[in-house]
Amino acid sequence: MLIRNATLPDGRSGQHLLVREGRFAAIGPEVQGAEHEPVLDADGWLLSPPFVDAHFHMDATLSYGLPRVNQSGTLLEGIALWGELKPLLTREALVERALQYCDWAVAKGLLAIRSHVDVCDPRLLAVEALLEVRERVKPYLDLQLVAFPQDGVLRAPHAMVQLERALDMGVDVVGGIPHFERTMADGAESVRLLCELAARRGLRVDMHCDESDDPLSRHVESLAFHTQRLGLQGRVTGSHLTSMHSMDNYYVSKLLPLMAEARLHAVANPLINITLQGRHDSYPKRRGMTRVPELLAAGVNVAFGHDCVMDPWYSLGAGDMLEVAQMGLHVAQMTAQAQMRACFDAVTVNAARVLGLESYGLEVGCRADAVLLQARSPVEAIRLRATRLAVLRGGEVIARSAPATASLRLPGRPEQVDWCLQR
Repeated sequence: MLIRNATLPDGRSGQHLLVREGRFAAIGPEVQGAEHEPVLDADGWLLSPPFVDAHFHMDATLSYGLPRVNQSGTLLEGIALWGELKPLLTREALVERALQYCDWAVAKGLLAIRSHVDVCDPRLLAVEALLEVRERVKPYLDLQLVAFPQDGVLRAPHAMVQLERALDMGVDVVGGIPHFERTMADGAESVRLLCELAARRGLRVDMHCDESDDPLSRHVESLAFHTQRLGLQGRVTGSHLTSMHSMDNYYVSKLLPLMAEARLHAVANPLINITLQGRHDSYPKRRGMTRVPELLAAGVNVAFGHDCVMDPWYSLGAGDMLEVAQMGLHVAQMTAQAQMRACFDAVTVNAARVLGLESYGLEVGCRADAVLLQARSPVEAIRLRATRLAVLRGGEVIARSAPATASLRLPGRPEQVDWCLQR
């Protein structure tokens, strides 16, 4: 295939991309040897590497209202509600909901997802279901699974044994939730044990870390320490980190260099962090999302995740990572041009680094995965939540959407058809 006349995220326009054997073989204003290839005319629109969701819970997705709705809207009621739902789960229903969500994701240009999967159910039903889903979607979507002890790896009976069973079954990443352990000391101990487990097995780590409004929660500090101690630099992620929003500035000035030195990745989940955090505040209410601009300025790789879609914690969502980027931009007040582009990176290249994706990107030799957006730049794509005109996997078009247009017939104005009335 030849993709003709595309604009790339770095601003280059009029670019042609030749695909051979599922990979980009040539990129530039002129390419040789493409005379007889099928052509996808980008017509000047933005061609981006596919969206990547660095943090999701596919075992719970699309379960909203089962067995009831989270009335308080809090994290803790959501966890309790998930505990009520787990005994009612079936493998068939888990697989069906997950596949439905993956269909939504592909239509939105989302071709790689890191999903945490609860290992505290002794049946490991969700693990079995998502391992099946991972294989079924492999031709068109990269699904990376995290062994997640939702009820605490020390707090829940036999959770460590079940977590190791999940890894033996083929789950990819070691997860944790230190702030949900019974004590701060137990939380720190869980970080140590889980990082050591990952080091022994040669796996990555991704922990729900300090997901609270408590300014004294300190587990990301322990995570950075054990990452350094065990030589796991670049392979460890702290997800949520919402306590950092409420921490003392002096302590944060110490913490940020420690995280950067350990080469930790940080994942914020804007839609969920703004919804769940600050629930105990009256006014003023805290935003709850972690300090994204400060982390980026310190040299920490920051990605965004969707986290939840129609589940015990969040009643909305549609697998749209541009919605996630837009919320992150607003909550973090990242309105400078470079900052807005950084929010686009947070759902593409930065998130790909979190997952350790190989052959990702718009470069010669990379797998020809891409999404054609009805926008002229990354900032415009966020502003408009741009239509995904085409989604490519290995150079094959696997999803299309009709261009968004508006037809106007207004008194005193010329009749027009426009894709964006504010361009």
